[in-house]
Amino acid sequence: MNNFNWKILNKSLKFKARTGIIETPNGQIKTPAFIFCATKGALKSISVEEANRCDTQIILSNTYHLMLQPGSKIIAEHGGIHNFMNWKKPILTDSGGFQIFSLGHGSVADEIKRKNSSNKNKSLLKIVEEGALFRSYIDGSNHLLTPEKSIEIQRDIGADLILVFDECTPFHVDKKYTEISMQRSHRWSKRSVNSFNHKSCFKPAHGSAGPQALYGIIQGGIYKDLRDESVDYNLKNNFFGLAIGGTLGSSKEEMYDVVNYTSNRLNEDSPVHLLGIGDPQDIWRLIKCGIDTFDCVSPTRLARHGAVLIKTKLGKLNIKNSIFKDDLSPLAEKCFCSTCNNYSKSYIHHLFKCNELLGFQLISIHNIYFMNHLMSTIRTAIDNDNLVKAEAEWYSD
Repeated sequence: MNNFNWKILNKSLKFKARTGIIETPNGQIKTPAFIFCATKGALKSISVEEANRCDTQIILSNTYHLMLQPGSKIIAEHGGIHNFMNWKKPILTDSGGFQIFSLGHGSVADEIKRKNSSNKNKSLLKIVEEGALFRSYIDGSNHLLTPEKSIEIQRDIGADLILVFDECTPFHVDKKYTEISMQRSHRWSKRSVNSFNHKSCFKPAHGSAGPQALYGIIQGGIYKDLRDESVDYNLKNNFFGLAIGGTLGSSKEEMYDVVNYTSNRLNEDSPVHLLGIGDPQDIWRLIKCGIDTFDCVSPTRLARHGAVLIKTKLGKLNIKNSIFKDDLSPLAEKCFCSTCNNYSKSYIHHLFKCNELLGFQLISIHNIYFMNHLMSTIRTAIDNDNLVKAEAEWYSD
């Protein structure tokens, strides 16, 4: 019996959207699904028990951060990250490659929002064929992260789904550099696969917690011919899943175009993950392109700033605004999360005004529940083949 399996259940007649199931040794993931970031082995401000009560299916942890603290060997001693953080459902780890991008250039969101990251304190020292040399944000020590090291760390961590090591290029580099970077990422991908299939201290294709499945990453920036080349490369490899990575452009429309073009080149043999995108309006749009899973830090990051996800085109409200001081209503009408069932806007506004940490927790619970409810609504809409109607009703509630 295979430890991992992917099957499509239903497909939209009008769009490329589909529902499916990703089967892992630690349970099933109903897709489309949102993957919440437990970057350092913890969801920001809430427990995994609370995340589970919000119907969370899968979380993501970060190879780069966990290699620096506490170190992957400590996690392996626990029998893997599931035991380490007491999460008994599927987990995905990224390869650390995204940090090559974010530490050197800024985040994907910064690009799409056209923020200038030139004043950021860059931790990336240089990228060479062997790997990426960077300075630890914890103690200033230098580290070289290679494809082999990334896979070794991910095997120690023991997540169900793991990614090949890659470089994520920023938008402002030219096509020549994008192509050089893509070719290097393909070579790194091959080295990642070889390391994954090598026995080392675990069985081939196994980590500290048991069997693992490997995702390839499609690069090529905004250039369609490079995306074609990267798709062809990845389809030739026996990856369980495929992730769309690299820069997605400098605007939302360009992002939609890049994702749609890339996903149209893919077959139905593998689940498709989109790295680093989590805005609900983007999800409604990109689901129609055939994206099966998304990940982003935004639900809990927004919560820490008092931003509450709501069903409007604006997408959120700021609980710190004075208009909520005397508002006795819940954060959102018709929301059945524990926060909305038990607390008022007025109370949570008060928590933020006096810097009580409970405020972060209560909005995080709501935002996580909101995203899971969004994905459940989308799955039902695909099964009923009424995505357009469901989206309109979502924003009219």
